Amino acid sequence: MMRAGAHLGIAGIRKKTAGFWSNRRGVAAVEFALIVPILLVLYFMTMEASQAIETSKKVSRIGSMVADLVTQQPTIVKADLDAIMQIGTSTIQPYNRSTPSITITAIQVTTDTPPRVNVVWSRKMVNGVASIATSLPATTTVPTTLRVAGTFLIRVQSNLSYAPIITWTTDTQQKLGLTQSLTTTIGMGETYYLRPRRSLTIPCSDC
Repeated sequence: MMRAGAHLGIAGIRKKTAGFWSNRRGVAAVEFALIVPILLVLYFMTMEASQAIETSKKVSRIGSMVADLVTQQPTIVKADLDAIMQIGTSTIQPYNRSTPSITITAIQVTTDTPPRVNVVWSRKMVNGVASIATSLPATTTVPTTLRVAGTFLIRVQSNLSYAPIITWTTDTQQKLGLTQSLTTTIGMGETYYLRPRRSLTIPCSDC
């Protein structure tokens, strides 16, 4: 036989349980805690994607700008080429997690049959250091539409290994759960061909 005290105790537990389930005061905090990680991931993904697209555009701009500056010169020297490449490198700012490489190649298409595509001179900048890109004598290739006998071309190749900010480390110590050896990069590059603007060729006396 159930006593009255026991009956009242069970009723009280049921009442408290019903009150607990009907209490909605902590729901907002729980929902916020669940949603915030998702929102943060979406935010960083959007930010990274927009920065990567903008950086890719700048890499393309490097090639067109360098090619335009070089083809405006009737003659040139390697000091001028190095300065132009340095200017091109600076256009990638404020992105600074990796350094673009730039290669300038002067190309002469001969009047032979079939025409040969010779490298006249070349210069490159990698990690801020300028040097000869191709030892002479050397040949190269160009698109079929540009392989016109007796013409001179300037080719500029700009490349960048884009390092996403969420995986970038400045040293070998672990950051954000990743190390430098695990850093993923995205290759970005562009190649531009332009003809001389003020002369038939652009000789480089000390290249």
